[in-house]
Amino acid sequence: MNDFLLIFRRDANFDAQLTPAQMQEVTKPWQDWMGSLAAQNKLADSGNRLATDGKVVKPGSIITDGPYVEVKESIGGYIVIRASSLEEAAELSKDCPILATGGNVEVRQILPMQR
Repeated sequence: MNDFLLIFRRDANFDAQLTPAQMQEVTKPWQDWMGSLAAQNKLADSGNRLATDGKVVKPGSIITDGPYVEVKESIGGYIVIRASSLEEAAELSKDCPILATGGNVEVRQILPMQR
């Protein structure tokens, strides 16, 4: 088994558009989907949501605000799953609730650092 990072991307303003009731409504499918992954012993790390603001550090000790305002899509969170291949990890991602709200999932294998 290998570990894969699932990176969730969607409209940068999506959460800001939701009422508290709507936020609860979109949270349930996430709990169900992640519970299903856990039941299959495929969930390696439940991940986290990410704040919408941040900083970008560039060469030369330059620090700017980020993510960039002109970017319409932003990373909203991530989880780590276990799968036998990139293809299996992508298949497991097909049921991700972010797809129902216009978002997408980037699937990347996590490679151990060489020592």
